[in-house]
Amino acid sequence: MNDSEYMALALAEAQKGVGRTSPNPPVGCVIVRDGEVVGRGFHPKAGEAHAEVFALREAGERARGATAYVTLEPCSHFGRTPPCADALIAAGVARVVVAAGDPNPQVNGRGLQKLRAAGITVETGVLETEAEAQQAGFRSLVTRGRPHVVYKYAMTLDGKVAALNEGNGPVSGPEARARVMAWRNECDAIAVGARTALLDDPQLNVRGLEGGRDPRPVLFDPEGHVPPTARAIREGTVLVLREGRAAPLEGDPRVTVLRAHSLPHALEQLAGLGISTLLLEGGPTLASAFFEAGLIDELRVFVAPKLLGAGLSPLLSPVRSMHAAQGLAVRSVDVLGNDVLIVADGRWQKAEGESSYTDSA
Repeated sequence: MNDSEYMALALAEAQKGVGRTSPNPPVGCVIVRDGEVVGRGFHPKAGEAHAEVFALREAGERARGATAYVTLEPCSHFGRTPPCADALIAAGVARVVVAAGDPNPQVNGRGLQKLRAAGITVETGVLETEAEAQQAGFRSLVTRGRPHVVYKYAMTLDGKVAALNEGNGPVSGPEARARVMAWRNECDAIAVGARTALLDDPQLNVRGLEGGRDPRPVLFDPEGHVPPTARAIREGTVLVLREGRAAPLEGDPRVTVLRAHSLPHALEQLAGLGISTLLLEGGPTLASAFFEAGLIDELRVFVAPKLLGAGLSPLLSPVRSMHAAQGLAVRSVDVLGNDVLIVADGRWQKAEGESSYTDSA
């Protein structure tokens, strides 16, 4: 096996912690000596040992002279746990291969520098793109002070997410819905607007996934219309109101209430709650407000082989011509059952000014 193959094993270890480590990043580590993996580890949650420590514990004396593959630059400072760079040095590893650097100002190259100063061979950038995508939430918190936002929706071949009248049901098939449950399991929080909460009354939880854990529901309800009986309300629910508004959910012990004058302000406050990844499943009004504010980082779109004709589009278009349409970079295209999944970067920049928080979708 080569460095990329061993790093892929480390990324698979890190994947075990995705959705559980916020505000820390998911990190994986494998220790290899003489072509044999002698230690594996991942960071399970904030406050517990880091991936390198678990891998070194499993490797024991076999770590001496070995190569450590780590998906993120080993930390060099004392936080809740001692520095991982020091642990690697003490274990006597001869070489460390790192996928991606740590943007945290307390680290940001210092971990690599400490390893090299100790005489350890250090190489970086192996499967860097994959590692950075896996760490997107952490990187967004550190560099932008807000969660990484993913807009997920399913639409028909003619671009409709719902019918205009009654009779709405699932747009996509069971394979697509199972994938959504896996995404919910990996995200810190899931968001909808007031209209979706009132009309659809979604549970916003994980179903049919063994070992799954429910994300925190986030309700963007600027006018305070969602009642305590909504099915999405559970321990850890976050309610986002417009500044100066009251709501029936205030005082509910299950709910944290935030007041925001804009969507960027709301996301800053969600970051303060330790939310690093936000799965946006609201209607077109809420999604359009996020887009216009430049707050969508990634789109995950299911296209179902159905034709609806009249119906709701996934966005309320802010442009009037095809020449002004926003072009996006496609990351991947996959077939799930009878549906097509398109994943794309979500860079939509508002021409000028900042969107105010007026959504009620």
